[in-house]
Amino acid sequence: MKIKNIFLTLLVSGLTFFCLSANLSAEVLLDPMTSGDDDYIALLEGQGESAYAFDFFTTSMLWTVIAAALVFLMHLGFATLECGLTQSKNTVNILFKNTFIISMGILTYAVIGFNTHYPCGEWSLIANWLSFGSPIDLGMGDVPGNDDFSYGGVGLAMTAYGDFIFQAMFAATGATIVSGAVAERVKLLPFMIFVTLLVGIAYPVIGSWHWGGGWLSEAGFYDFAGSSVVHAFGGFAALACVMILGPRAGKYVDGKIKPIPGHSMPLAAIGVFLLFLGWFGFNGGSVLSANPGPLGLVFTTTALAGVAGCLAAMTFSWIFLKKPDISMALNGILAGLVGITAGADSMGPWAAVIVGAIAGVIVVLSIIFFDSIKIDDPVGAISVHGVCGIWGTVAVGIFGGASLSTQIIGTLSVSVAAFIFAYVVFSIVKAIMGVRVTPEEEAEGLDLAEHGQSAYSITS
Repeated sequence: MKIKNIFLTLLVSGLTFFCLSANLSAEVLLDPMTSGDDDYIALLEGQGESAYAFDFFTTSMLWTVIAAALVFLMHLGFATLECGLTQSKNTVNILFKNTFIISMGILTYAVIGFNTHYPCGEWSLIANWLSFGSPIDLGMGDVPGNDDFSYGGVGLAMTAYGDFIFQAMFAATGATIVSGAVAERVKLLPFMIFVTLLVGIAYPVIGSWHWGGGWLSEAGFYDFAGSSVVHAFGGFAALACVMILGPRAGKYVDGKIKPIPGHSMPLAAIGVFLLFLGWFGFNGGSVLSANPGPLGLVFTTTALAGVAGCLAAMTFSWIFLKKPDISMALNGILAGLVGITAGADSMGPWAAVIVGAIAGVIVVLSIIFFDSIKIDDPVGAISVHGVCGIWGTVAVGIFGGASLSTQIIGTLSVSVAAFIFAYVVFSIVKAIMGVRVTPEEEAEGLDLAEHGQSAYSITS
């Protein structure tokens, strides 16, 4: 009985203390001046009648940097996917290339890319076609809008530096696409030089034609998050490089295709799912605000297109190849995501399903086609990003309300320009220093030949 009374006393005391604490906490929270929000409240009050808009701007800016982080994560996905679909003896080389690409991509975008990509009407060379920008401090350091929404208004709800960091995460993607296509036989230093020029010059210049208010934008071309401007650009740059580089040793023997299996399908699957996750930032961040209507639609269409692409590729490859192929299923997810990227904000859910499913079929046929003409692409990057990037852009003219002819002209212009730039520059690099490792180095593996180290320790 005594123990019971002690227990009840402790229980009542605890509940009393909890209630008093909760009440005190509520009072503190209700008083912004005691919750450590002095600076923010003062900033909000300073907006006057624009306070509600500023609050929306703050939320949007937070979403923008989260989206930027998700796109950054995609580069881990690209690296993991490329590693999984290639031989273990080239893993260090692939990781090194991908580490270099994201680092150099962000830096070159700061030095010249951002203010080339978005000339803001100041075309330094050829109006609506060609401009070379200044470093970010010179181009936007004095621009108002780094603590309020005067930079782009509520419609572009981010600061100048917020805009930069989100767009910078896109910049290296094209080069990462090329990395997968040329894997297992490209020399490291020439590749590094090539992708620096691709990211630093070609991507922002070609991208400015649409996103920078250039001639494609004036023509009414529509590419929401970059089916053409990012993905087809990278895919057709990759095609040019593969044509110059040639296939891997032993891939095509006596007129027959000899599969060179990747060493880790688990790594490949992890890479694809990381990319799927990052794509919500890729497409969702391209809303450029936290506007709930468009943001919810973009998330929905992105997800539906990705899974539709997966199921279509699964089914079609199973019928066509007589066996269920996991690599085709994984590439089907990516194909659907690439396909919807151009029109994620302008299509309804069922249109997204159709676009994604068609992309899933296209990617299977495209991979088989390129293999048949001896274009060796270890990860299917040309098909996933290049071919499906074109399809996704054209699809906006079918399902998204854009002009079909304008979409065709726009996506072909971007693809051809990327191909020509890559072919010319890669050919020059080849003539100066060569682009392919020796047969002996290729047989040994680039990990040992180029880096002198192995990705995996082998124990007896």
